[in-house]
Amino acid sequence: MEQQPMNETTKTRIFTVRTTIGKERQVIDKVSTNVKKKGLSVYSIVSPSEIRGYFFIEADNTDEVRAAIYGVTHAKGLVERDIQEIELQELDRFFSPISESITVEEGNIVELTSGPFKGDKAKIKRVDKIKEEVVVELLEAAVSIPLTVKLDSIRVIKKNEEE
Repeated sequence: MEQQPMNETTKTRIFTVRTTIGKERQVIDKVSTNVKKKGLSVYSIVSPSEIRGYFFIEADNTDEVRAAIYGVTHAKGLVERDIQEIELQELDRFFSPISESITVEEGNIVELTSGPFKGDKAKIKRVDKIKEEVVVELLEAAVSIPLTVKLDSIRVIKKNEEE
């Protein structure tokens, strides 16, 4: 079977929608409801946790996106630029698995690099690769209290030597 070339009317595009910071999930839920109710040609919605105040929506055209976000509280509008659509390659880094690059293990000594305990040293008690978090216990604390921190908030100082 011969494949038809895509023309402008059948090509989907990715657009950026601006929202109130911290309300991305709420807006996406309402937009999804609008899409289903109105039967709009919206195919996917992506909200990377690294980008606050924005999410991406795949649709046929800007009219579909505007109809999807119309009247939604905390949706501030479609991002206008010279070229409104985004190439899929620009979003690839948000889809690549980060958990494969995790090199921390239980027993490692780490330094906390952010938060109220910044600069303190701790020992890793548990690693959650799915959530990209570790449970640590501060080394210099009088009472050992487990803290859950994100992987990007620690720096390994000493690897576990028990192997």
